[in-house]
Amino acid sequence: MSLPSRPSGKPRLISNYPRSWTRQYLEKRYEKLDPVVLRARNGGCPFQWGSNLCRAKMSPAQQQLFDEAAQFSIRCGLTIPIVDLRGRIAAVTFAADEPRPVFLRVAERYGQALQLMATCFHRCVRRKLPGDRTVDGILLTSREYECLRWAARGNSAWVTGRILGIKSRTIAFHLDNAKKKLGVRTQNQAIALLGSEGSSIL
Repeated sequence: MSLPSRPSGKPRLISNYPRSWTRQYLEKRYEKLDPVVLRARNGGCPFQWGSNLCRAKMSPAQQQLFDEAAQFSIRCGLTIPIVDLRGRIAAVTFAADEPRPVFLRVAERYGQALQLMATCFHRCVRRKLPGDRTVDGILLTSREYECLRWAARGNSAWVTGRILGIKSRTIAFHLDNAKKKLGVRTQNQAIALLGSEGSSIL
């Protein structure tokens, strides 16, 4: 789940939970009161959660959320908070229906590896989202953005063309379009704007 930066925004969710549950969760805006999400918003280390949490500390609405989730076999899990370079917040959650499942015991042992995997997954998904192709407030096409990122790594149009399986003149075309959109004259100026966005060049 990728959390919105604005209170009125909606979260983005990639999930293998039952669709009826994710639809219900999003329609009821449960991300605003979900104790797991509220804790994940603070970043930090991976944490385990479950319906056996101290229910006395939960509001009636939060207790209802956990009761409804349990109807869809979501009773406990491990959540890995992610805060990226731009301050965007997300979380990767592994959930189960049984108390103290085996994967939670394994997670205690391999927590750092799971955290690294979750961060890599998040970055990969972010690259695919259209909102992540903005440079200096300008939305680039996926190909323009990709060519600019390869150029930022020091690759020539010829090398980038070989990597992407397209002709070097096509790479040059996309880089020219990116420069025009960004209002700059040189490729280095476009790369500087990309870097100033806190974008991951590597």
